[in-house]
Amino acid sequence: MSNVPPEAERLLESEPLMAHLGTCLEGRPHVAPVWFRYDDGVVEVVTTGRKLANVRDNPRVALSVQADDGGDPRWTVTMLGSARVVDDEERTAAARRRINEKYGVRSDAYEENTLVRIEVGSTTYRTY
Repeated sequence: MSNVPPEAERLLESEPLMAHLGTCLEGRPHVAPVWFRYDDGVVEVVTTGRKLANVRDNPRVALSVQADDGGDPRWTVTMLGSARVVDDEERTAAARRRINEKYGVRSDAYEENTLVRIEVGSTTYRTY
């Protein structure tokens, strides 16, 4: 059962928006934009670099997604969760295809990225 309220799920699935993934290592936060896919309490991202290294060392993460019209917010969803790096090329390739399709790019783009699955523990959301 998902820890994400149905209205927040609808918002997360509604349009291809950028999420901001917050990770932390040695007390230093790192926030970066990522493409994502939400499905039944799990967020998938495919990433590399500092974000991936941070998740490997500390699985506690935060995500924030916002939709706006010309700078005026329509809605926001913030999630806290536990991330797990999936070092499996077949599962990563499948997730990459799903995410790339959502954002309208070639299914094989960003082949260097690795799958991170985030189990959402808590969610807050607001519509304006």
